[in-house]
Amino acid sequence: MMRIGLFLLTNLAVLVVAGIILSLLGVGSYRSSGGLVLSNLLVFCFVFGMVGSMISLFLSKWMAKKTTGTQIIETPRNQAEQWLLQEVAQLSERAGIKMPEVGIFPSYQSNAFATGWNKNAALVAVSSGLLERMSADEVRAVLAHEIGHVANGDMVTLALVQGVINAFVMFFARVAGDYIDRAIFGREEGDAPGIGYFVITMVLDIVFGILASTIVLWFSRQREYRADEAGARLAGKQAMINALLRLQAESQMPDQMPKEMQAFAIAEGQHQGFSLAALFHTHPSIEQRVAALQQLHDVR
Repeated sequence: MMRIGLFLLTNLAVLVVAGIILSLLGVGSYRSSGGLVLSNLLVFCFVFGMVGSMISLFLSKWMAKKTTGTQIIETPRNQAEQWLLQEVAQLSERAGIKMPEVGIFPSYQSNAFATGWNKNAALVAVSSGLLERMSADEVRAVLAHEIGHVANGDMVTLALVQGVINAFVMFFARVAGDYIDRAIFGREEGDAPGIGYFVITMVLDIVFGILASTIVLWFSRQREYRADEAGARLAGKQAMINALLRLQAESQMPDQMPKEMQAFAIAEGQHQGFSLAALFHTHPSIEQRVAALQQLHDVR
């Protein structure tokens, strides 16, 4: 129920903010008696695409806390929490960013994530299972990986990429829908679009969205390699490799991350080799990530 509420709240915010921006820009209808007004349509799609992505980014910390049950460490209650804060503080200083919020979320599976709208206002959280079963060096490597995401600005960049992709999906779906409606359903010049146009556009939104998501997911996989490298440089290459291998060993455990948070987690789940499905993974396989780390000859 909470996730449905968050979804509806986000979409309502998108409609309100996008409507205000379009009004301020003076963008009218993208339809005229002569058909589509492509300049207005492009602005319309760009505004809606980017606004949706940016609102999700600005709400990311709040939504992450709600969907994962993350408890922020305000005052350490035990030695483990004190150590966790100290490690994040040291790694953040070495990475040249401000100390992010630090939290723990309930999950038996070892996992962690980082999110936030900019590198100096981020959140780094680890699962309770990770703290219980990983060694200090492995936990440090996981934290360094997440700090690497923050320092690299991955959350902002991913939101921008997603926003641009959303805009082009909307634009081409409507252009193609208008063309098909005219060619197949015989809509005449100046006629209002019929039900055929709206059905075709919705179908194309889904089809183009699925195809375009492979671009976003390719970037997501590349940023994991960069975060692994950052983790190796901050905490040691072997510690980073050991942490990844531990995550691989636990990949079949229950209590997976919520689906909407998987792209921000350090581990998505177990998958091996290349297949068409690999194009839709948020993370490379552990084998690929370990192999990439082993190729870093300037990192100890």
